[in-house]
Amino acid sequence: MALSAHVEVFARALGELKGRSGRSYRALGERTGLSSSGLHRYCQGSAVPEHFEVVARIARACGATKAELVELHRLWAMATAEGPQDEPVARQLPAPPARFAGRERELEHVTRALAAQPAAVVISAISGAGGIGKTWLALHWAHRNLHLFPDGQLHVDLRGFDPTGSPVPPEAAVRGFLEAMGVAPATIPADPQAQAGLYRSVIAGRRVLVVLDNARDTAQVVPLLPGSPTCTVLITSRRRLTRLVTAHGAHQIDLDVLPDDEARNLLARHLGADRLAAEPAAVDELVGFCAGLPLALGIVAARATSHPEFSLASLADELRDHASRLDALNIDDAEANLRAVFSWSYRALAERTATAFGLLGLAPGPDIGLPAAAALIGTSTAEARVRLRDLEAESLVQEHTPGRYRMHDLVRLYAAEQAARDLAEPVRHEASARLLDFYLHTAYSGDRVLDPYRPPIELADPLTGVTPHPLPDLDRAVAWFEVEHANLMQAQQLAARHGWHPTTWRLGWALHTFHYRQRRRRDNLTTWRTAVAAVEHLDDPADRARAHRRLGVALLDVGEHRDGLRHLHRALEEFHRAGDVAGQARTHEAFAAAWDQQGDSERALEHAYEALELYRGLADQTREANVLNSVGWYHAVLGDLTRAARYCTAALDLHRRIGYADGEAYTLSSVGHIAHRTGDHARAVEHFREAIAVLRSLNDRGEEADTLDLLAQAHLALGQVEQAREAWQQALELYHSQHRTAEVLEVRSRLAALDTVA
Repeated sequence: MALSAHVEVFARALGELKGRSGRSYRALGERTGLSSSGLHRYCQGSAVPEHFEVVARIARACGATKAELVELHRLWAMATAEGPQDEPVARQLPAPPARFAGRERELEHVTRALAAQPAAVVISAISGAGGIGKTWLALHWAHRNLHLFPDGQLHVDLRGFDPTGSPVPPEAAVRGFLEAMGVAPATIPADPQAQAGLYRSVIAGRRVLVVLDNARDTAQVVPLLPGSPTCTVLITSRRRLTRLVTAHGAHQIDLDVLPDDEARNLLARHLGADRLAAEPAAVDELVGFCAGLPLALGIVAARATSHPEFSLASLADELRDHASRLDALNIDDAEANLRAVFSWSYRALAERTATAFGLLGLAPGPDIGLPAAAALIGTSTAEARVRLRDLEAESLVQEHTPGRYRMHDLVRLYAAEQAARDLAEPVRHEASARLLDFYLHTAYSGDRVLDPYRPPIELADPLTGVTPHPLPDLDRAVAWFEVEHANLMQAQQLAARHGWHPTTWRLGWALHTFHYRQRRRRDNLTTWRTAVAAVEHLDDPADRARAHRRLGVALLDVGEHRDGLRHLHRALEEFHRAGDVAGQARTHEAFAAAWDQQGDSERALEHAYEALELYRGLADQTREANVLNSVGWYHAVLGDLTRAARYCTAALDLHRRIGYADGEAYTLSSVGHIAHRTGDHARAVEHFREAIAVLRSLNDRGEEADTLDLLAQAHLALGQVEQAREAWQQALELYHSQHRTAEVLEVRSRLAALDTVA
């Protein structure tokens, strides 16, 4: 029978008084002489004291005022006037979280599960990392939906990852449930299977919610599952209880971090909207540092609340340093201490999985692919997959896309700490070396696929335990660079911090073609600055020259002309010192582009002719064809279109003869530009379209955008306004993706002019 309204009101008042006192049931029992289980039943409403003197003893032990004592007497009298309940109704749910925010999608997932499975007991298994908010989600949903469970709510903390003791045995939890439902302790059988059968019999046909919090594994929760479809079960665990899904039809809900807006909302509920509005920049930082982890946000809020006179910016300053961030997210409570919470999962790992966890904390970048993880751990991809799946089962990593894994930022910091504490320095050193070697060899092979005509550099054989990822064709090479780009950038920085100079500069080299074709100019500049700092520690003048030349070009690409020329002069000196004629020729090409960029096309032409002569002496037809195109272009800029056409046509013929697609595409663009300048716009359109087709096959998005711009101008000259609009819109989309602000503004202006004409 459901609890009467008067009994429920009395129990709530008594429970609130007990909660305000801060005393546990055990401490309260010592003060009153009552059993802790009896006190629990009184505060939950499953029993009402027969004599008011018992109520008075409880109230005085909780520090009740005289007025509160009088009110309790009134409520007790109303509750006992109705006589004893026929059947006690369990009300075991802890209080709902006071400052819950967000999670509407996950809450709706649990609700939908009820409607989707009416003929069987509905089980929802909520998994996620420590501190992600699993218990809060379960309790919030439970209290929001109390009306669905008038026959009671059972709750047990199974202590699956409790540092202070062992997990709760299933038979102990079953016994607690039976007592809560009014079964006399003397009648409960000793045999665990008999207990479970009695539990299912007692609960059968009742609309009861069973909340199994902090489960260790599937074996712990199976004996606690009701058999009646009228019941609903919510389970929380750090582990993904896969067998519960496959064998018992549970609905799996994997909790991820809170989005930024929900994280801000949670902070606002703790600190108030006004305090957040007063320091928006600091709030942005705090949200970023907590990375959507509810426990971290709660700790930040607790610290800010305890010092209302401190600015949020001062708290953000404490969290800014990676090395001490976990120290800043620590208060004197094991359940609100990130290190402690993470350690409960870490201690449950097998030795090899714990080692993999620590090593993953050393990996640079936002995530890691399976082949890279295998190199880091020093094992096969099959073994690495097992370790990663074990960690995912413990909610310590997440496979966010097939074959790619990421850690929460704060979990990563903890993992790195464990690596430093539990793994010897040579183990950590060798793991980082293997990972960087994997990135270098794979990136270099990908660069050779992107531009097979680029002069090679020397690499040592891969380290033992490193198998570079195969990139057999252009599409897969480009896709790999796009997915791994952030990791490669940070890998180079990690190599630099370790002082591994050959790896540092070679990673810059291996990224160059991808950066150039995608017009990632700032990234290109960053990698070459890092590479130049590394080659200064090396004895090879040719390597120094190459790095300085590339840094010079990268500086010119972002408009830093003076510094760019300085590095080109240094490169030319080094190439002369090394007797590297090909390097000298390439540097003259770079000088030509630099002076053309400054509007001095005559000086650019001089350097181009010098490069052409050097390449002809080397019998390097690929570079000769490139420079023929450059010479023709500079003649076109200077207005000598006849000579320009002659050089560019010769370049196009040579590129096609040797099969160099990159050079063919660039030269087609030049030939199209010359045709446009001479008034042959139809032929210009034809050449530009040919160039774009080749550029797309090469995934050269930067040059494709520039050629689309030229194509649009040729269409407009022919009066083909809509074709011009389409080409400029495609160019605009590419410029946007490449963050080329000046080009974006220019194309927008041209599109606006088209609209005005229309």
